[in-house]
Order: sequence, then C-alpha cells, then structure tokens
Amino acid sequence: MDTTAPPAARGERAAREQVRQRLLGAWQLVSYTARSTVGEVIHPFGLKPQGLIVYTAQGYMSAQLGRGDRPLMISARLEDAATDELARASVSYLAYGGPFEVVDPTTVAHHVTTSLFPNWVGRSQVRKVSFADSLLKLGVSTPVRMWGADRTAELTWSRLD
Repeated sequence: MDTTAPPAARGERAAREQVRQRLLGAWQLVSYTARSTVGEVIHPFGLKPQGLIVYTAQGYMSAQLGRGDRPLMISARLEDAATDELARASVSYLAYGGPFEVVDPTTVAHHVTTSLFPNWVGRSQVRKVSFADSLLKLGVSTPVRMWGADRTAELTWSRLD
C-alpha cells in the first residue's frame, strides 16, 4: 500500500478496490427499467429480459442483454437472414465490451472497444454501481435520451458464480 498518499486517498483507493473485487465474476440480468423525467416506467426488454455481464480480474467486461421473448429467425444461418429479421433482432438486443474502471466507490466506467451499436465504440458507458445482498445494480443516474424520452435506467443483476 502507498503510505505516502494522504489517508483519505488511501481510503478512496481501498474503497474502489473493494467495489472492483465485488464486481468480478458473472451476473445474470434480473430486470431492466427506464424511468422518464415525468415518472413513466418502462421495461425496454420486457418483464423477463435475459442477459449476462462478466467482469474479469484482468480488467475487462462484456455485457449481453435482450428481450427474453425474441422470436426465432426463419433462416438457420445468420448470414442468410433477411434484412428485416436482422433489424428486429438487433433492436431487441444489446452487446458491448471492453476494459472497465471503478472511477469511485459508486461509479464504474465501461470503456467500449466492441459493440453491436457501433456508435459506442471508443466511448465510455458510465454507470452508477451499488450492491444489495447478492444483487448488483447498474444505472444511468442522469437522464439521457432513450426509448423516446429523457430517462434514467437501472439494470439489476444476480450473481451466477
């Protein structure tokens, strides 16, 4: 431990490391809600979304999430799927990954290097982070334009390992 840093800085560093250690592993999506600035709550991927987020000790994360009721495509192979089928599939699914960083004890930044939505590549997705028993909550605390309105979002994950 760096004993030359002020005690407050050492405490902050220790708190960030504690959050980092708690994040490590695999988590299953339990719920995804988005609340508008006027209080309307929606479930962008339905009431039973599916998803997996993984944080590795090497400092990487990967998130996959989507509707739990996505219909199968007509074609058996992705490259043979019709354009409209691909569009429907992509609008009900989100995937991205890259390095992660615990910015402070309540904030994690996902530095996106790969994404289904190419506009996220090279940008950071900053999330508020909290834990409740075996649940992980990740959220967007400042309203952003999503799903037709300015909203905040919260995703609740349950530990798999």
